[in-house]
Amino acid sequence: MKRIIIFASGSGSNAQRITEFFQDRKDAQVVQILSNKSTAKVLERANNLKISAFSFNRSAFYETDQVLNLIKATQPDLIVLAGFLWLFPKNIIAAYPGKIINIHPALLPAYGGKGMYGANVHKAVVAAGEKESGITIHEVTAEYDKGAVIFQAKTQLEPEETAASLAAKIHKLEYEHFPRVISEILEKQ
Repeated sequence: MKRIIIFASGSGSNAQRITEFFQDRKDAQVVQILSNKSTAKVLERANNLKISAFSFNRSAFYETDQVLNLIKATQPDLIVLAGFLWLFPKNIIAAYPGKIINIHPALLPAYGGKGMYGANVHKAVVAAGEKESGITIHEVTAEYDKGAVIFQAKTQLEPEETAASLAAKIHKLEYEHFPRVISEILEKQ
């Protein structure tokens, strides 16, 4: 049984979708959800899904090995960032090379980097008059959104597109593709 840990900062809709995708499978399962916000809705979702969940602060993540030790105790085969907004620390990346992935709500390398998440990305894409956007699933490195691209899916922007309508299209792509790509990655391990 392959083991997945999810990191999330917010509502956790992707974390829930991934957890539900693997819930009745015998080959892989989400075993833990971690958040950098003690009030994040993702922790409530984890509780409802009966998944072990913890929150941590900046010090535990960057200045100690507390979060790394928590991860090691869970023995994950894959670490998935699903709406996690902090830059991942080098000690965790070094401990799990090639086993940490993220989803970004744009077609990297465009619209990536620090501060480019969620509504910020969608507003920038619409303001630039882009004809398409999409999602990028990529490996995590010590720099925001610089890891090798694993998968991309695209959607067209309509002339009257808004950041909110684009966000809805992006969420649809995330829910459709992210769990499947995770499954494919685990099959190759």
